[in-house]
Amino acid sequence: MCHSTSKTLANPQRLGDILAEQRPSWAPGSAHGYHAHSLGLYQSQLLRRVDPLGRAVGRYFADEVAAPLGIEFYIGLPDDIPMERLATMVGGRPVGALLHLHEMPPRMVFALVNPRSLSGRTFGNPKALRAIADVNNRELLRLELPSVTGTGEVRAVARVYGSLATGGHELALRSTTLNEIEQDVKPTRDLVIRIDTSFTMGFMKRFVPFGSGPRAFGHTGAGGSFGFADPDTGVGYAYAMNRAGWAVPFDPRDIALREALSRSIG
Repeated sequence: MCHSTSKTLANPQRLGDILAEQRPSWAPGSAHGYHAHSLGLYQSQLLRRVDPLGRAVGRYFADEVAAPLGIEFYIGLPDDIPMERLATMVGGRPVGALLHLHEMPPRMVFALVNPRSLSGRTFGNPKALRAIADVNNRELLRLELPSVTGTGEVRAVARVYGSLATGGHELALRSTTLNEIEQDVKPTRDLVIRIDTSFTMGFMKRFVPFGSGPRAFGHTGAGGSFGFADPDTGVGYAYAMNRAGWAVPFDPRDIALREALSRSIG
């Protein structure tokens, strides 16, 4: 990763100024597009301004989520975690999607490989993140990039979703917050990934089936990872891999694991 990019991403004030200068691609509320790398940057900037302690998202997550749940998961990898503990991510660049037209929506594929398209610009910025394997860069992992550099145990993700699925009491969440997350949302055409999606409070909803009912919420990840909370069964689930797949919206490996889980809980 180039030094100037690293300095910008590591400087919350400078990054906030850059984000504030961006012009919307459409009138707010008139359309929807997946933010990919940038959603967490905006979330962190908003959090810094409303949190009494002025914490960015990495510190906030460590204090308010990881510590109460006793999990090992970081947004911004500490320097004392050795690289030997980390799995190596294996994956290519977006152009590789052309070889997987049978696994991905064709419109999405052609948009991704066009660097001038909205999709190409979304997934190709910053340039340090043009390939999935770029997340193996220690300098990148050190940064608080919520949509990219979450690093930790897969069971930690399942633990968080498990807490959310059972009322979020360890996290002192209000029932009104969970009710808002659990509400059903009508799918709309996503102008970035070119399929119908539905989101609420940053979580994906049932635009494709997962969980046991419409209250379930979660999120996919690059290469096929996925996690969700199912309030109807009280289940928190997470799947992650180190060899990225191409299937969209769900990876067959994840689907097989979820189906086995569904059978086991009846």
